[in-house]
Amino acid sequence: MAKGKMKKKSMGVDMTAMCDVSFLLLTFFVLTSTAKLPEPLPVDTPSSTVQTKLPESNLATITIGDEKVFFGVLGREDRITTLEEMGKIYGIEFNDKEKEAFSFLEGFGLPVAQLKSFLNLPADVRNSTSADQVGVPVDSLNNQLKDWVKSARVAAKNNNNQVLNFAIKGDADESFPAVKNVIDILQKERVNKFFLVTGLRNEDF
Repeated sequence: MAKGKMKKKSMGVDMTAMCDVSFLLLTFFVLTSTAKLPEPLPVDTPSSTVQTKLPESNLATITIGDEKVFFGVLGREDRITTLEEMGKIYGIEFNDKEKEAFSFLEGFGLPVAQLKSFLNLPADVRNSTSADQVGVPVDSLNNQLKDWVKSARVAAKNNNNQVLNFAIKGDADESFPAVKNVIDILQKERVNKFFLVTGLRNEDF
Protein backbone atom coordinates (compact mmCIF):
# COMPACT_ATOMS: atom_id res chain seq x y z
CA MET A 1 0.00 0.00 0.00
CA ALA A 2 1.46 3.35 -1.01
CA LYS A 3 2.27 5.78 1.78
CA GLY A 4 0.46 9.06 1.75
CA LYS A 5 2.62 12.12 1.15
CA MET A 6 3.21 14.19 4.30
CA LYS A 7 2.34 17.81 3.99
CA LYS A 8 5.43 19.99 4.20
CA LYS A 9 5.16 22.52 6.99
CA SER A 10 6.47 26.00 6.51
CA MET A 11 9.62 26.65 8.56
CA GLY A 12 9.29 30.42 8.37
CA VAL A 13 9.36 32.42 11.62
CA ASP A 14 7.19 35.45 12.08
CA MET A 15 9.59 38.26 12.98
CA THR A 16 6.96 40.96 13.37
CA ALA A 17 7.00 40.81 17.16
CA MET A 18 10.81 40.89 17.25
CA CYS A 19 10.92 43.95 14.98
CA ASP A 20 8.39 45.71 17.20
CA VAL A 21 10.47 45.01 20.30
CA SER A 22 13.67 46.19 18.56
CA PHE A 23 12.09 49.48 17.51
CA LEU A 24 10.66 50.00 21.00
CA LEU A 25 14.09 49.48 22.56
CA LEU A 26 15.72 51.77 20.01
CA THR A 27 13.14 54.49 20.68
CA PHE A 28 13.64 54.12 24.45
CA PHE A 29 17.42 54.53 24.24
CA VAL A 30 17.17 57.50 21.87
CA LEU A 31 14.70 59.32 24.10
CA THR A 32 16.48 58.62 27.39
CA SER A 33 20.07 59.21 26.29
CA THR A 34 21.76 62.59 26.54
CA ALA A 35 24.20 63.99 24.03
CA LYS A 36 27.77 64.37 25.29
CA LEU A 37 28.77 68.02 25.21
CA PRO A 38 32.26 68.91 23.97
CA GLU A 39 34.82 69.38 26.72
CA PRO A 40 35.32 73.05 27.61
CA LEU A 41 39.11 72.58 27.54
CA PRO A 42 40.30 69.31 25.92
CA VAL A 43 43.41 67.98 27.66
CA ASP A 44 45.60 64.90 27.30
CA THR A 45 45.74 63.59 30.87
CA PRO A 46 48.87 61.81 32.15
CA SER A 47 48.81 58.00 32.17
CA SER A 48 48.43 55.92 35.31
CA THR A 49 47.92 52.26 36.20
CA VAL A 50 45.37 53.23 38.86
CA GLN A 51 42.08 55.01 38.30
CA THR A 52 39.59 56.12 40.93
CA LYS A 53 36.00 56.57 39.83
CA LEU A 54 34.90 60.17 40.15
CA PRO A 55 31.64 60.99 41.96
CA GLU A 56 28.65 61.44 39.63
CA SER A 57 27.39 64.41 41.64
CA ASN A 58 28.65 66.94 44.19
CA LEU A 59 31.87 67.50 42.25
CA ALA A 60 33.80 70.52 40.98
CA THR A 61 36.50 70.05 38.34
CA ILE A 62 39.49 72.33 37.75
CA THR A 63 41.00 71.76 34.30
CA ILE A 64 44.53 72.97 33.55
CA GLY A 65 45.94 73.09 30.03
CA ASP A 66 47.46 75.42 27.46
CA GLU A 67 48.45 77.73 30.35
CA LYS A 68 44.76 78.25 31.17
CA VAL A 69 42.53 77.22 34.07
CA PHE A 70 38.89 76.22 33.55
CA PHE A 71 36.34 75.62 36.31
CA GLY A 72 33.16 73.54 36.29
CA VAL A 73 30.56 72.17 38.71
CA LEU A 74 28.25 69.17 38.28
CA GLY A 75 24.52 69.79 38.68
CA ARG A 76 22.45 72.61 37.21
CA GLU A 77 21.13 73.87 40.55
CA ASP A 78 24.62 73.92 42.06
CA ARG A 79 25.91 75.87 39.06
CA ILE A 80 23.20 78.50 39.43
CA THR A 81 23.79 78.88 43.17
CA THR A 82 27.55 79.12 42.58
CA LEU A 83 27.01 81.89 40.03
CA GLU A 84 24.74 83.76 42.44
CA GLU A 85 27.38 83.56 45.17
CA MET A 86 30.01 84.92 42.78
CA GLY A 87 27.63 87.73 41.84
CA LYS A 88 27.42 88.72 45.51
CA ILE A 89 31.22 88.77 45.86
CA TYR A 90 31.80 90.86 42.71
CA GLY A 91 28.64 92.98 42.81
CA ILE A 92 27.25 91.58 39.54
CA GLU A 93 23.57 90.72 39.16
CA PHE A 94 22.84 87.90 36.71
CA ASN A 95 19.33 87.67 35.25
CA ASP A 96 17.31 84.44 34.91
CA LYS A 97 18.31 83.96 31.27
CA GLU A 98 22.00 84.24 32.12
CA LYS A 99 21.62 81.86 35.06
CA GLU A 100 19.89 79.30 32.86
CA ALA A 101 22.65 79.58 30.24
CA PHE A 102 25.29 79.12 32.95
CA SER A 103 23.48 76.03 34.28
CA PHE A 104 24.27 74.23 30.99
CA LEU A 105 28.01 75.00 31.09
CA GLU A 106 30.16 72.00 32.01
CA GLY A 107 33.08 74.34 32.42
CA PHE A 108 34.35 77.79 31.51
CA GLY A 109 37.55 79.83 31.56
CA LEU A 110 36.74 83.51 31.79
CA PRO A 111 37.10 86.38 34.26
CA VAL A 112 33.86 87.18 36.06
CA ALA A 113 33.60 90.58 34.33
CA GLN A 114 33.32 88.83 30.92
CA LEU A 115 30.72 86.26 31.96
CA LYS A 116 27.60 88.31 31.27
CA SER A 117 28.48 88.99 27.64
CA PHE A 118 29.57 85.35 27.19
CA LEU A 119 26.29 83.99 28.62
CA ASN A 120 24.28 86.16 26.23
CA LEU A 121 25.90 84.54 23.18
CA PRO A 122 23.91 81.87 21.28
CA ALA A 123 24.37 78.39 22.74
CA ASP A 124 26.21 77.01 19.69
CA VAL A 125 28.67 79.92 19.81
CA ARG A 126 29.28 79.43 23.54
CA ASN A 127 30.09 75.75 22.98
CA SER A 128 32.56 76.47 20.19
CA THR A 129 34.59 79.32 21.66
CA SER A 130 36.63 77.52 24.33
CA ALA A 131 39.81 78.45 22.42
CA ASP A 132 38.91 82.13 22.80
CA GLN A 133 38.51 81.87 26.58
CA VAL A 134 41.51 83.27 28.42
CA GLY A 135 41.08 81.16 31.56
CA VAL A 136 39.98 81.89 35.11
CA PRO A 137 42.45 84.34 36.72
CA VAL A 138 44.66 82.62 39.31
CA ASP A 139 47.43 85.15 39.98
CA SER A 140 47.96 86.66 43.41
CA LEU A 141 46.55 90.09 42.47
CA ASN A 142 43.40 88.68 40.84
CA ASN A 143 42.74 85.21 42.22
CA GLN A 144 39.21 84.51 41.01
CA LEU A 145 39.63 80.73 41.19
CA LYS A 146 39.78 81.03 44.97
CA ASP A 147 36.38 82.75 44.94
CA TRP A 148 34.88 80.13 42.58
CA VAL A 149 36.06 77.38 44.93
CA LYS A 150 34.56 79.18 47.91
CA SER A 151 31.26 79.89 46.11
CA ALA A 152 30.92 76.29 44.88
CA ARG A 153 31.44 74.98 48.42
CA VAL A 154 28.75 77.32 49.74
CA ALA A 155 26.38 76.14 46.97
CA ALA A 156 26.99 72.46 47.84
CA LYS A 157 26.38 73.17 51.51
CA ASN A 158 23.19 75.17 50.90
CA ASN A 159 21.69 72.85 48.25
CA ASN A 160 22.79 69.41 49.41
CA ASN A 161 24.22 69.91 52.91
CA GLN A 162 27.37 68.15 51.68
CA VAL A 163 31.08 68.91 51.51
CA LEU A 164 31.98 69.48 47.85
CA ASN A 165 34.51 67.15 46.18
CA PHE A 166 37.18 68.56 43.87
CA ALA A 167 39.04 67.03 40.94
CA ILE A 168 42.10 68.40 39.14
CA LYS A 169 42.37 67.49 35.46
CA GLY A 170 45.72 68.60 34.10
CA ASP A 171 47.29 68.20 30.69
CA ALA A 172 50.31 65.87 30.67
CA ASP A 173 52.44 68.59 29.04
CA GLU A 174 51.39 71.36 31.44
CA SER A 175 54.16 72.86 33.56
CA PHE A 176 54.32 71.70 37.17
CA PRO A 177 54.20 75.24 38.69
CA ALA A 178 50.79 75.82 37.05
CA VAL A 179 49.39 72.65 38.64
CA LYS A 180 51.06 73.39 42.00
CA ASN A 181 49.54 76.87 42.01
CA VAL A 182 46.04 75.36 41.73
CA ILE A 183 46.82 72.86 44.51
CA ASP A 184 48.07 75.72 46.71
CA ILE A 185 44.83 77.65 46.11
CA LEU A 186 42.78 74.61 47.14
CA GLN A 187 44.84 74.11 50.28
CA LYS A 188 44.48 77.76 51.26
CA GLU A 189 40.71 77.18 51.05
CA ARG A 190 41.19 74.12 53.32
CA VAL A 191 40.58 71.64 50.53
CA ASN A 192 43.24 69.04 51.30
CA LYS A 193 41.62 66.03 49.61
CA PHE A 194 40.98 66.02 45.87
CA PHE A 195 40.97 63.68 42.88
CA LEU A 196 43.65 63.71 40.19
CA VAL A 197 42.19 62.75 36.80
CA THR A 198 44.47 60.46 34.78
CA GLY A 199 44.24 58.18 31.76
CA LEU A 200 44.48 54.42 32.27
CA ARG A 201 47.55 52.65 30.83
CA ASN A 202 48.77 49.09 30.82
CA GLU A 203 51.12 48.15 33.68
CA ASP A 204 53.64 46.76 31.17
CA PHE A 205 54.24 50.14 29.57
